[in-house]
Amino acid sequence: MEEGCRAQAPQTTGRLSLMSFDTLPAPLRDALTTRGYASPTPVQAAVLAEDTAGRDMLVSARTGSGKTVAYGLAMATDLLGEGTRLPPPGAPLALIVAPTRELALQVKAELTWLYGPAGGRVASCVGGMDPVAERRVLQNGAQIAVGTPGRVRDHIERGNLRTSDIRAVVLDEADEMLDLGFREELEAILGALPEERRTLLFSATVPAPIAKMAKDFQRNALRLEVSSKDEPHGDITYRAALVSSGDVERAVVNALRLEDAPISMVFCSTRAAVNRLHGNLTERGFETVALSGELSQAERTRALQSLRDGKARICVATDVAARGIDLPELDLVIHAELPRDPETLLHRSGRTGRAGRKGTSLLVVPPSRRRIAERLLHAARVQAEWGPAPSAEQVRAKDAERIAARATEILGEEIAEEDLAIARTLTGLQGAPKDDTAGWSQADGAAPSGVDPLALAAALVKLLRAPLPAPEELTSVSDRPRRAPGDYDGARGAGGPPPSSEGVWFRVSVGRDGQADPRWMLPFLCKRGDVSRAEIGRIRIQGHESQVEIAPYAAAHFAANARRPGGEEAHIRVEPMQPIPRGPRRPVRR
Repeated sequence: MEEGCRAQAPQTTGRLSLMSFDTLPAPLRDALTTRGYASPTPVQAAVLAEDTAGRDMLVSARTGSGKTVAYGLAMATDLLGEGTRLPPPGAPLALIVAPTRELALQVKAELTWLYGPAGGRVASCVGGMDPVAERRVLQNGAQIAVGTPGRVRDHIERGNLRTSDIRAVVLDEADEMLDLGFREELEAILGALPEERRTLLFSATVPAPIAKMAKDFQRNALRLEVSSKDEPHGDITYRAALVSSGDVERAVVNALRLEDAPISMVFCSTRAAVNRLHGNLTERGFETVALSGELSQAERTRALQSLRDGKARICVATDVAARGIDLPELDLVIHAELPRDPETLLHRSGRTGRAGRKGTSLLVVPPSRRRIAERLLHAARVQAEWGPAPSAEQVRAKDAERIAARATEILGEEIAEEDLAIARTLTGLQGAPKDDTAGWSQADGAAPSGVDPLALAAALVKLLRAPLPAPEELTSVSDRPRRAPGDYDGARGAGGPPPSSEGVWFRVSVGRDGQADPRWMLPFLCKRGDVSRAEIGRIRIQGHESQVEIAPYAAAHFAANARRPGGEEAHIRVEPMQPIPRGPRRPVRR
């Protein structure tokens, strides 16, 4: 790396100068007005402050805060200078690098309408697209280039993307790009750019690797932290639902039904989990698409378009596949599986609560994972409201409200004559004129000979309810208190006293002959019985079977869940070896 590329440590400022768009060039003001922008968002106001002119910046702002338009406006002086029109298309003057194809294409669309009135042309360099077509666009000229790290580097090394005229470079979602392993590509791209350029780093979080990159590639950078450090995602309500491990999918179903959001996103940790949940939701009647790394770009594009067109309302996705997705009507995020770290929690949740809309982020938490969920929320500095998952009764009650509202809405619409004719035939009632349907009366004073109007109304309700997926019945979950050290020794090894000791013993139908070992057995028991490691005592692995000791207060809960096998280990039986004690009862947190 050349010495001239190195930079001083970023400076920090907490001042945000709120302003209007009046000082911007006229074409940009016109574009903003056309798109309905009346005043800057906080991040846009921050990058347009007087002390930011011409400086490198490290900006931490959450997704959905208007940062694409923010850095589009921030580099306006670098591209336009004192004029109102961009120079003719040629070698790019600005380069924006984004972590995913979807985000890069969204950035291209945003900058196209923003710089269109100024004569701007935006070229994309995105992995998964036709590189020959991209090369032709670059050869024809463009003032702005947007792309993903690998494809941008490839075009630079092949000479398709000329970097000699670059005046500004933006790394969008820089933390995600490092998480995805693009450090080498980013360093190669930045090293190929002119030294006298402006470098803008935008990131939702600023971990140590981002701070180091700012030090290496920025000069006298201005640090702007726009979002509140104590209240990230202020437009998002965080909730945590405690459910039995066997009811996670059912809890997701009820949450989707109760919220009935225009668009919902459900996160899983693996492709296999995405495919399984997507299939199960589709089978239940939900309009669902899946996003995972195994999909082609064309398949991803079709899935996202179906969400934007309203053909689908639920997206089941992995963390990587969902990065960079912007769906304005996404009001609900469900974590069917907990994220691996607080940054991922914030990135997932940041898909909702965007552009001034309110959103909900729901964590579905089995009791054995509650401590992990609490640590994640604490590390992410967000407060979650704990409670049970939506019950089937709550969903049905909400359905009743919505169906009544929809029926009332239908009755308030203009009634066509052919519809009135069918109604007369069914009910035996003579209808009043179309503009006075409230004045219906019985024909000639006689009792109607048609269908009972109450039965007809019930049929309407049935028709409105028919497309709705059925809610799921959930097992009641006890929020079991953690025992004080010494109450029950959960760390004892095999070879202890016989089953008549303090714990309740269970028989597991797999032993050494089935290659069972303690390292596999312990997580299997936790998942199967929905208990924590502290509630499992001695494990004795024998030839054809194994025996496990469960704390007395958790034995009934363990037995109830162990009887409902699922997944790849459904063939393994777990049965009690002795009567389950009735007490002590576990207190239930309401």
